[in-house]
Amino acid sequence: MTPSPAQALDTLVVGAGPAGIGCALALDAVDGLTVGVVDRGQIGETFRRWPQEQRFLTPSFTGNGYGSTDLNSVHPETSPAFSLGVDYPDGRGYAKYLRGVARVFEVPVAPECEVTSLRQDDGGFVATTPHGPIPARTVVWAGGEFQDPAVPQMAGKGALVHTSRHEAWGPRQGRLVVLGGYESGLDVACHHVEAGAEVTVLDADHPWDAGEGSDPSFRLAPRTRMRLARAQQTGRLRLLARHASSVARDGDRWSVSLSDGTVLEADSAPLAGTGFGPGLGPAAHLFDRREDGWPLVDADDQSTRAPGLFLAGAALRHGSQRFCFVYKFRQRFAHVARVVGESFGKDCTALEAWRQAGMLAEDVESCGAECAC
Repeated sequence: MTPSPAQALDTLVVGAGPAGIGCALALDAVDGLTVGVVDRGQIGETFRRWPQEQRFLTPSFTGNGYGSTDLNSVHPETSPAFSLGVDYPDGRGYAKYLRGVARVFEVPVAPECEVTSLRQDDGGFVATTPHGPIPARTVVWAGGEFQDPAVPQMAGKGALVHTSRHEAWGPRQGRLVVLGGYESGLDVACHHVEAGAEVTVLDADHPWDAGEGSDPSFRLAPRTRMRLARAQQTGRLRLLARHASSVARDGDRWSVSLSDGTVLEADSAPLAGTGFGPGLGPAAHLFDRREDGWPLVDADDQSTRAPGLFLAGAALRHGSQRFCFVYKFRQRFAHVARVVGESFGKDCTALEAWRQAGMLAEDVESCGAECAC
């Protein structure tokens, strides 16, 4: 797939996860575009690295033919529920789904082809890889967040184990402290409570409370709330709306100091369920940042610093809108493809299939309507 230096792609997609494969599929529907995908690992590499205990928060169900496209699908004609036979996929299962989609639709993916630098030039961009430079007129950055774990900046942070690491899910006995009370933190906390540990979760924002609105990007998913209720019934889960200020180890014991002076003792390394950063890697210098630190993009998901460089995936933000789930960020695949295609004078008619499947949101301000009940 990798072109020679003289062959510039119309669009290079960096990342072969759901955002990368999904964008490539939409771009491929635009008549006459030359598109290539690269990934530093294999297709679905992030999901292949998920701890085996993790599952999707959104259910998969095959209802495509009735106007209800599977929430975890990246193409209108596919369904992870159908191909995997499960409702809440695990990481390896979802990677298998992505490989199947790439195979069926012949997505041109170059695996084991890491982009180590990305720069602008007169013709667009040049990506440096171990296999040589790849010139492209436009780029879609879909690198994902999993390789960018966010660890609290505090004294002793090196003692924390992030929930993206497999060791965070291994057997724990006695007392355990988890930092972070949103999905990642509660997922690992409930896992260890179910295995018999006594777990304290710390989060000054107490996201386990109901919160406002129905948007699951700001409110716990139903699956998490159900698990949380079961864990609380055991009497082995304690939720504290407190902020941790430092972590220290003393032999085979750990202590977590809170901002109010309280010290919690733990029998194993505290866990950090504190989420991820934007995962921009070598493209970071080509994005300005919002006040909240996330990448700044224009109305078409382009970098405000480097037009022609698009952002796809869970790091995408528009105003107060977060695109944290596949069913959210997939809404922009066809929009980005249309912007790219029209800039090159291509026929984008085929992208209407994405709109008909409920997979195209051109006006992000219209997203996020609240449920009445």
